[in-house]
Amino acid sequence: MLKKLEEYEKQIQELVIASKEDLENFRLQFLSKKGIVPQLFTAFRDVPNEQKKEFGQKLNVLKNLAETKFKELQSELKSGGNAIDPNIDLTVPPFPMELGTRHPVNMVRREVVSIFERIGFTVSEGPEIEDDWHNFSALNFPPEHPARDMQDTFFVAKDPDFALRTHTSSVQVRVMENQQPPIRTISPGRVFRNEAISARAHCIFHQIEGLYIDKNVSFADMKDTLLYFAREFYGPETKIRLRPSYFPFTEPSAEMDVYWGLETEADHRITKGTGWLEVLGCGMVDPNVLRSCGIDPDVYSGFAFGMGIERTAMLKYQVKDLRLFFENDKRFLDQFKAAY
Repeated sequence: MLKKLEEYEKQIQELVIASKEDLENFRLQFLSKKGIVPQLFTAFRDVPNEQKKEFGQKLNVLKNLAETKFKELQSELKSGGNAIDPNIDLTVPPFPMELGTRHPVNMVRREVVSIFERIGFTVSEGPEIEDDWHNFSALNFPPEHPARDMQDTFFVAKDPDFALRTHTSSVQVRVMENQQPPIRTISPGRVFRNEAISARAHCIFHQIEGLYIDKNVSFADMKDTLLYFAREFYGPETKIRLRPSYFPFTEPSAEMDVYWGLETEADHRITKGTGWLEVLGCGMVDPNVLRSCGIDPDVYSGFAFGMGIERTAMLKYQVKDLRLFFENDKRFLDQFKAAY
């Protein structure tokens, strides 16, 4: 062991450093936590008692020699041609920072919100964990409705009266409970359904739902509002149609389709050969819902509508797999820089 100390001491004395890289290698070899000097101090406890004094003295000499040598070489490099130029700003990133962009789902959300804000709709938000009243009962979901089943809803295990909201209609209930008509609001947000994840479905997605309540609001008012939205979003020549449907909280209810066309093979595939594409659900607010929220259905009427943001983004940007919106793949997201 004593012979090793002498060899290390000679190695340090003869060391020649020509660059910062050489100096860093020297530091790592001798002075870092896993370097030679710290390892020798660890091995000191295994030295025979009769040699400890001599070994300890020489080990301290070696440590001081290594530290002194490091400081001298560091000073020589700074005084030579390798010193750092004081005019260099070390806070500047070494490479140009690539600008990011908004997520396609967020871009569609902002565009839809902007369209409805132009005709007087305000934005309202609410909690993602909802009680049964706001998520189901106030929206005219009977106790036996399949949407209450565990296959569709993520219930909170400790309290089944609470669940992750399945739609942003719960926000509309809160608005109606706390605000008297006229009400004109849209509710964008994240919702949750207990569904298998695939190219066309996900257990997490985003919705924008709208609500308009006032005196003498009619089905024709709803159609004109949605036609305005469709032409602002899809183009001024867009055609729409309304098909009868069913939702517990609206009556009558409808699905709105836009005419997508049949010019390409993709058009045939997307529209299943009809040329029409379903984009949202809508209907006149059921009187039971108004009554549940403290609004007199004999005085006021209204309409509601809702659309999935991911589905709308898939159509707008021709994305074939919904899962891509959630994977945070930079190769996918980079494609939307031009769209922002």
